[in-house]
Amino acid sequence: MQIERTPVVFIHGLWLHAASWTPWLEMFREAGYDPIAPGWPNEPDTVEGARANPDAVANTSIDDAVGHYAKIIAELPVAPIIIGHSFGGMVAEKLLGQGVGAAAVAIDPAQIKGVLALPLAQLRSALPALKNPANLHRSVSLTRDEFRYGIGNALTPEESDALYDAWAIPAPARPLFQVSAANFAPHSEARVDTGNPDRGPLLLISGTNDHTVPDASTRSSFRQYRDSAAVTELRTFEGRGHSLTVDHGWREVAGVVLEWLAGQGLRA
Repeated sequence: MQIERTPVVFIHGLWLHAASWTPWLEMFREAGYDPIAPGWPNEPDTVEGARANPDAVANTSIDDAVGHYAKIIAELPVAPIIIGHSFGGMVAEKLLGQGVGAAAVAIDPAQIKGVLALPLAQLRSALPALKNPANLHRSVSLTRDEFRYGIGNALTPEESDALYDAWAIPAPARPLFQVSAANFAPHSEARVDTGNPDRGPLLLISGTNDHTVPDASTRSSFRQYRDSAAVTELRTFEGRGHSLTVDHGWREVAGVVLEWLAGQGLRA
């Protein structure tokens, strides 16, 4: 009799391709899980394809991404663990709040409705998309310098540029506009059901040197769950930036995630 391996769904954020999860897939597979890393709606299968066709992902909204991953998860044999980074972290939070998945890990998650903290570094990181209102329905690419400030700021310029060359792709600007207006929109797609007592456990992870989603924003998101009876925990990585899932220290972060999952009884 074949025993089902626990599935894990990895969800990336803006400006990084799904293939950037490849080392995590290998590590989780070796740990006994059954991991996958599907791209966002209409995302080309390769970094080169995504760069060649930037309009493929244009105008994708938060709920478009949530619905896309919900359909993928519905086809899995058992409820998966959902692990997301940046906007992928927000998607993971939304799915778990809706009762989708056995547990979730949100790494440097994009701020949800109700988070008021807006550090200057976060605003500057979002400017490549937000500086032009016409970008709402477009995709936007980062320059090397913009990538280095928003994602690779805690790295050497050489490592940041290498990550840019390997994984950077155009991203839809619409989710950033949705988050920036979330607290003024009654039915914002950035809203997460933080009070659901029946959801699975949730781990939030932040890096103290993150410019794109500063530690203050992640801590504020964590406080949104204070009235929930479900398990919600926060782990912080000192000196790490938004690149912590793809840079030289990714294995440390992945190891903490595996340890936490085991502590929740969610072994492979």
